[in-house]
Amino acid sequence: MEAALVSVATGVLKPVLGKLAVLLGNEFKRFKGVRKEIKSLTHELAAMEAFLLKMSKEEDPDEQDKVWMNEVRELSYDMEDAIDEFTQSVGDKDEKPDDFIEKIKHSVGKLGKMKARRRIGKEIQDLKKQIIEVGDRNARYKTGVAISNNKNATVDPRALAILEHASKLVGIDEPKAELIKLLTEDDGFVSTQQQPKIVSIVGSGGMGKTTLANQVYQDLKENFECKAFVSVSRNPDMMNILRIILHEVSPRGGYPEAGSIQQLTSKIRDYLANRRYFVVVDDIWDVDTWDIIKRAFPTTSSTSRIITTTRMNSIAHLCCSSFNGHIYNIRALDMVHSRQLFHTRLFKSDEDCPSYLQEISEQILEKCDGLPLAIIAISGLLANTERTKNIWNQVKDSIGRALERNPSVEGMMKILSLSYFDLPPYLKTCLLYLSIYLEDSTIEKKGLIRRWIAEGFIHSEGRYTAYELGERCFNELLNRGLIQPGVTNDYGIVKSCRVHDTILDFIISKSIEENFVTVLGVPILTIGNQSKVVRRLCLQGVKKRNSTVLTADLVFSHVRSLTMVRGLLEIPSLEEFRHLRVLDLMDCSELEDHHLENIVRLFQLRYLNIKGTRISKLPEQIGRLGCLEMLDLTGTFVEKLPASIS
Repeated sequence: MEAALVSVATGVLKPVLGKLAVLLGNEFKRFKGVRKEIKSLTHELAAMEAFLLKMSKEEDPDEQDKVWMNEVRELSYDMEDAIDEFTQSVGDKDEKPDDFIEKIKHSVGKLGKMKARRRIGKEIQDLKKQIIEVGDRNARYKTGVAISNNKNATVDPRALAILEHASKLVGIDEPKAELIKLLTEDDGFVSTQQQPKIVSIVGSGGMGKTTLANQVYQDLKENFECKAFVSVSRNPDMMNILRIILHEVSPRGGYPEAGSIQQLTSKIRDYLANRRYFVVVDDIWDVDTWDIIKRAFPTTSSTSRIITTTRMNSIAHLCCSSFNGHIYNIRALDMVHSRQLFHTRLFKSDEDCPSYLQEISEQILEKCDGLPLAIIAISGLLANTERTKNIWNQVKDSIGRALERNPSVEGMMKILSLSYFDLPPYLKTCLLYLSIYLEDSTIEKKGLIRRWIAEGFIHSEGRYTAYELGERCFNELLNRGLIQPGVTNDYGIVKSCRVHDTILDFIISKSIEENFVTVLGVPILTIGNQSKVVRRLCLQGVKKRNSTVLTADLVFSHVRSLTMVRGLLEIPSLEEFRHLRVLDLMDCSELEDHHLENIVRLFQLRYLNIKGTRISKLPEQIGRLGCLEMLDLTGTFVEKLPASIS
């Protein structure tokens, strides 16, 4: 899929480039004064867009690049707003009025349009100047020294999982026994070509796939003549991976010299041809990687065994289709084992959890939802705090903020970062947008996809509609384990989803970092590290008594979408939200007809949701909202649409 129109990586550079192209086209031929400036600006922005897309794939860009990327993204929003204002002011049809008064009005209107043209000309020049200044400043302060960003400088948490002593592992006995049974028992498989047996362990990041695979490997490896355990990772060096496999299966041969991928796969396959082998291929991310690795394994040894681990169901199915395979879906820890892991990290072997902390402990564990990495991270956090009910309650109520700030959870955030940075730009954008939803909420697929479309993240492409491509994005996030299925219909189609609390915490922290979504409300979030200029605003339970505190110093004039969650909210005036594209006021019990009086001024509005409100009448001129694509009146008191809606 082509990069999204609006993206967390590039802001609105792509739509800005499209709108600048329109200004250069026939529609604005009279607009000669700044055509040269627009053309120059277009080339500058196209180069910047390419750079931003490239940098978005970097897991850890340096601070200067981050600042530069943020400045360009923010400027792109300002540019689009300026262009939209201009096209709105000159976009009315030049009708030829008959009566005298109308002719005067028409002439005044013409003067207004001439002013608008001069204004946009000056704004284009100013914006170009800002873009060039930002680029020059970035180049000026570059040191000129290439600082190696060594990805191996920090220890991968999965590597630490391999070193964990078996006696410390919790809840692993049952899944290990199940896995060993799948690998060792004869399942009656009959084939003219006796293939190795393979088990693919699948589950989201932090579930313990690597740990489980390693424990099974340690138990069984001595039964095989050749064995190897290799981790693939997100950006694999295939030559090095194949060299590691060859070295481990034939240690006496020494470490092989580099050759071509084809030469190495042939050497491994030839060496294993008449030998029993047991290989674990950990953390496979894509089809191409597995297609290369699988060629190294002879397909005629029915006594050999392979384990793969992956976060994606599609990869697990692919692995199993290559050989005689089983998919093993790793399960979250049950409450007994969650409690055991939590307590062993917090208390000594001869010490029990104090009675006054037991209830809070259970509530914290429910939030961790059986995810071993989350339990380890939170218990590590609590181990460094006082054992008081008040402090533990604070952690329970604001796990998200604690996860973001405390270094004890860097391991978990790194694993989530791996999943995030593997996403293409359009999926990163769709994922971060989930930060507008409340913790533990059920998210309806249809409504989510409609919002993605209205925000400009997804657009129709070729023979596919925007909604069909939205479904593809939704399913891909499901497949990657970043969202969890909710309600499923009789045909197995997922109709809703939810986001694991831990992943939601990560999403919110990334949204703040990128100034993608600003979340205000209950629990009250700190806004000190957020941009003051708000692009997408989500108000969660903001009431009159604290709304002033929450919105102090924030700039709302450039907000693209406004979402109000929970009832009994103070409804803000729409006067200052002129550039709004999405307005979601669903279930706002205080919403009344007069709150929508100024809605016709939102000339870019595409999505309006007033479902479940007390609205009984829409403004007469609402039909003037030429961009409006979705209007949800379900559960309102509206009985008749205004005549302006056709």
